[in-house]
Amino acid sequence: MSGLLAITLNARLRPLDRGEIFEDPLQEILDVEAPGSQVCGGGTQMAANGEPSCCDIDVELHGDQEAGLRLVVHTLESIGAPKGSTARLGDREPVSFGVAEGIGLYLNGTDLPEEVYATSDVNELISALQSRLADRGRIFSYWQGPTETALYFYGQSAATIRDLIQPVLAEHPLAQNHRLLSITPRG
Repeated sequence: MSGLLAITLNARLRPLDRGEIFEDPLQEILDVEAPGSQVCGGGTQMAANGEPSCCDIDVELHGDQEAGLRLVVHTLESIGAPKGSTARLGDREPVSFGVAEGIGLYLNGTDLPEEVYATSDVNELISALQSRLADRGRIFSYWQGPTETALYFYGQSAATIRDLIQPVLAEHPLAQNHRLLSITPRG
């Protein structure tokens, strides 16, 4: 027996990051635990400004559909699927799942002094932020828009991520005039 499982991840991810963080590890588990089942599609939904808003993964399940649904949800949560994600098996009601909360850090890309852009490295900032977070969160993806760059961090608690990264943001030149937004629902 086979069926389509349509997953919507409440995650702001570039397609490459969606594949690397969620699809590839999910396929590895499916290969072992649900032979014949496979990730068969995916997409990224974009806001009007081109920023990712969420993403989809389609899985063709073979065998016990309920067991397959449980396996997929468990696997995605173990990777860090954000709260507010859903999985729909066929035409059934969607199942809500997710364990992570997210923070979007929006860096000003146009209004800082020119020397800041000329002498600062965003990768250095990302490394400092990741060091502060340690195992409490990590960057999943980013988006570069016309006036700002967004870095998307996910972890168990958006408040913890916010608190941990504040000292870095207060000191790093590229973090001047930044915005922080919660990007997942609480729950």
